[in-house]
Amino acid sequence: MIITLAQNNPGSSIAIAIGGLIFGLIYLSIIVLLIVGAWKMFVKAGQPGWGVLIPFFNLYLVLKICGRPGWWLILFFVPLLNIVFSFIVSFDLAKSFGKGIGFGIGLFLVNFIFIPILGFGSAEYEGPAGAY
Repeated sequence: MIITLAQNNPGSSIAIAIGGLIFGLIYLSIIVLLIVGAWKMFVKAGQPGWGVLIPFFNLYLVLKICGRPGWWLILFFVPLLNIVFSFIVSFDLAKSFGKGIGFGIGLFLVNFIFIPILGFGSAEYEGPAGAY
């Protein structure tokens, strides 16, 4: 249907292209905000900020920040089990920065909002919440 409309009205194809460009710019800005926020969060926790750019290594660093063992990284490759461990790590990350359960739920559900809050906000890294 969209293709038919675009063929009948050349102005609509321009509008679709502009809409796609705007969506792409908004998406790119969210990704950049997330990367910079995570970078600052890693630095606050005493980890290398550039680690956020390397897949799997960034998750390993988050596990270190939370005080969880590095071998937990393997558990993130198991379907459905990865959801459970993501939930646990989200709560541990919130506790490591002195935040509560509500913040942990936010990290799990909308991390693209809550990671920059940790990075840019006043939260200080307190270390893992307890011995495991």
